[in-house]
Amino acid sequence: MKRIKKGFLGLTLALGLLVTTACGTDTATDAEETEPIKIGVVGEVNEVWDFVKEKLAADGIEIELVKFTDYATPNVALAEGELDLNSFQTKIFMDSFNKDHDEHLVAIADTVIAPLGIYSSSIQDLSEIKEKDVIAIPNDVSNEGRALLLLQTAGLIEVDPSKGQIPVVEDVISNPLKLTFETLDSSQTARALDDVTVSVINSGMAVDAGFVPTEDAVFLEPVTESSDPYYNAIVSRENDKENEVFKQIIEAYQAEDTKEVIKETSKGSSIPVW
Repeated sequence: MKRIKKGFLGLTLALGLLVTTACGTDTATDAEETEPIKIGVVGEVNEVWDFVKEKLAADGIEIELVKFTDYATPNVALAEGELDLNSFQTKIFMDSFNKDHDEHLVAIADTVIAPLGIYSSSIQDLSEIKEKDVIAIPNDVSNEGRALLLLQTAGLIEVDPSKGQIPVVEDVISNPLKLTFETLDSSQTARALDDVTVSVINSGMAVDAGFVPTEDAVFLEPVTESSDPYYNAIVSRENDKENEVFKQIIEAYQAEDTKEVIKETSKGSSIPVW
């Protein structure tokens, strides 16, 4: 009888250890499943994503916004696995990053388009631009090309059509006013306004500088069917593009109530494109 009791006790302890181990595994899995989704954004103010974050929290999805001050680092952080997603860039900017860094980031959802604008502290209309005036434009490949195409749309220059959507200053084939182009980091184009006649400024940088693009730009980029490369996107690594949680995040973003927040917070300067 004593042997039976001893054997039963050993079996009980073994089963207890097995259950404890299994519970420990479940706990670890639960911890992993509840880790926040890290989304890279640019700038301190991200009211739209704050709104989406609050909506998702109600569904049990935790979002952590990781804030950057430049346009290069969030893509590097995503490619290296420090982020799960990012949301700050146009598709053409992402394509340029992929090409330059041999990466495979993918746009998994459209968000908004933020029209590029021509601004000035010295003129009210483009007709006031004089011969040999200086124009500041962003110096990264995608935004430099976009700025030059905007100046072409405004009737100031012509660029080589064979360069598609990424021309550079050297591709200007007609410049009747002999304008000079000063290429600057995107974050500097607003600060250059006192030193140039006009400056081409990204919408986000213009808002940070206190402008309302739809009211203060001398000329604002039109939105047409060919604007798709300039749509901003939610971006992931290629092997994560079918992630089910990411699909829930997209659904929460691409909703009517989010559209209203975008319109209100951007003062109409960012246009939803889904």
